[in-house]
Amino acid sequence: MSQSKREQVVSHLRYLRQELREMHQGVLEDGLLPEPGEIRGVMAQMEALLELLEGKTKNKAKTEAN
Repeated sequence: MSQSKREQVVSHLRYLRQELREMHQGVLEDGLLPEPGEIRGVMAQMEALLELLEGKTKNKAKTEAN
């Protein structure tokens, strides 16, 4: 993975971690669950990152196998 892609992934993971912290704080302080749309949005972003990373891993594994 190129350095710029790696930096993008790290930045995005930091953003997601912050979003999850804010959701957690809301649950602890107010006892309220986040909106379903918020949760779906974070899950979709995490899924996209996972696909990006798995795609790179799969491509690398195929290249090394040949």
